[in-house]
Amino acid sequence: MTLDLAKIARLFAERGGVAYAGEPVSQLEHALQCAWLAEQAGAGDALVTASLLHDLGHLLIAEHQTLPRSPTELGIDDRHQYIAMPLLRGVFGAEVREPIRLHVDAKRYLCATRPGYFSRLSADSVRSLALQGGVMDEAAAQRFAEQRWAGDAVRLRLWDEEAKVQGRETPPLKHFLEAAARVMLH
Repeated sequence: MTLDLAKIARLFAERGGVAYAGEPVSQLEHALQCAWLAEQAGAGDALVTASLLHDLGHLLIAEHQTLPRSPTELGIDDRHQYIAMPLLRGVFGAEVREPIRLHVDAKRYLCATRPGYFSRLSADSVRSLALQGGVMDEAAAQRFAEQRWAGDAVRLRLWDEEAKVQGRETPPLKHFLEAAARVMLH
């Protein structure tokens, strides 16, 4: 099975209203804010689409819809960055999929290489960081930086941290799905 744009829109309609664990926004609000920040920064359609879909794995895990608390509060690393990969393969190219796959490692990398980044993380991001392997050591950071899509993953991650503002105005989902349609594989 793959996810086409109609299925992605339906997933956001059905599950996007669920609170983004530990944050003052819903999953949909977070996705829209992240994509909007990418677009405002001049990112191309592929990185805007990756920004929109980077946490799609959270929506695909049905159990998340009924958890009493955030997965991190329960000690769970849901590995959400990998969940959507099989469903996006054949729909989007590596320029969309790889920043999604690498955005968790980008957090670990930024904590290792950018002074002050860790202090900007929300409480939930700090908990997930520990569950996801913690701050990278120097060798791991070097290996991460050498990957082809590392730069895009870092940009996505920076927008990800900023995309948690209650009440921030963004264009609707339809706007970003139009960008996604322009980079779909045909």
